[in-house]
Amino acid sequence: MKSSINVLPEQEMKNRLSTFWIFIMINMAFADIIGMMVPGFLAKIVAGGPIDGTVVTTSLLLIGAILLEIPTAMILISRVANYGINRWFNIIAAVITIVYVAGMSSPTVIYWFFCSIEILACLAVIVMALRWRKPEQQI
Repeated sequence: MKSSINVLPEQEMKNRLSTFWIFIMINMAFADIIGMMVPGFLAKIVAGGPIDGTVVTTSLLLIGAILLEIPTAMILISRVANYGINRWFNIIAAVITIVYVAGMSSPTVIYWFFCSIEILACLAVIVMALRWRKPEQQI
């Protein structure tokens, strides 16, 4: 007899994945909001000087916006895409998000705290998507 642990109704799995992406995005937002409260951080932004050795340009901000759009879009894609596309988009988006989060974070304990949570949530998305099996079609 097959285990039904990974065979969930399709909409339930879609809702779970979408909820994880919402959780990831909220953590990303609060990491940035709280990170701006570090003394001197906003002054560096206003002065246009380098932040942690990186000069913030409009091109860099555009790249950041595009990378942030991936988990944002996954909130919707997880709910509406069909099974096959949904699984692969979740896996690929989670891998890209892990690389982005780990590679672009500020070297502060605050960012590493949020980074750890975001990476763990992305790993959970990958595991859920890999284990997700489409229920047998009834004839």
